[in-house]
Amino acid sequence: MDRLESMSVFVEVVEAGGITAAAQRRGLSATMVGKHLRALEGRLGVRLLQRTTRRQHLTEAGALFLDRCRSILNDVAQAEDATAATKGAASGLLRIAAPISFGVTRLSPALADFLMAHPAVQAELSLSDRQADPIGEGFDAAFRVGPLADSRLIARTLAPYEMVVCAAPAYLERRGVPRIPDDLPAHDCLGLAHWGLRHAWRFDGSDGGIEIPLDYRLRIDSGPALRAAAVAGAGIILQPLALVGDDLAAGRLVRLLADHPTRTRPMYLVYAPDREPPAKLRAFIDFALARFGP
Repeated sequence: MDRLESMSVFVEVVEAGGITAAAQRRGLSATMVGKHLRALEGRLGVRLLQRTTRRQHLTEAGALFLDRCRSILNDVAQAEDATAATKGAASGLLRIAAPISFGVTRLSPALADFLMAHPAVQAELSLSDRQADPIGEGFDAAFRVGPLADSRLIARTLAPYEMVVCAAPAYLERRGVPRIPDDLPAHDCLGLAHWGLRHAWRFDGSDGGIEIPLDYRLRIDSGPALRAAAVAGAGIILQPLALVGDDLAAGRLVRLLADHPTRTRPMYLVYAPDREPPAKLRAFIDFALARFGP
């Protein structure tokens, strides 16, 4: 069997969570997927997966081999992309990482336009509020909100991320309306749950701005989930306007402290400093700057 194909099938089995799911993704029979795995294990002389009737998990050798497979397959894909780039054609799989709120509300709909403009490109979007590493995790590009600390990456500036403070009418009727930022600690504030993140909201002002430390009543590691809790009346949130704009327009949420604007957060598109980015990445960079640029 072709080694690269078997390696690709192995990665698919791990990511899909099982042989049957991987077979469905690749349009193969479960028997054929099993043959690829046995061929790999036979060639290597080690077991890569411990399989039972209910679950599977990687062996130590399998975990090491998985990392190498991903690296090799990524190198092959880049080589193919480089060849396509000489023809000026954007093609192949484009892997993108983005924060959850931005990905759900703005990037996902925009990707529909990008894919229609580039029919030979496939896209894979990974959403997480942690900062993805394009180099270490094999993403072609990643959207980042907040200050940049990784000097290894090329960063293209996008429009700032506007944040707003808001709450549901039911909450405000029950607890009252904060008039100034200093009123917030006496309220039920909801925030993102991330290890090492300081729980404070920052507001701009003529004196350079203020920072309000908060002890969140509820912490969730998802912006859309925080929005849902706020709409249900759980408390006050500081979230992107792109996420809560429809709720504000419909009256499900009410904007607060409008005379005390929150500090906008810088936003960037980052990618590895390849000497010659593949055509699919060049096309996406141009698209992202046109759609989300300053």
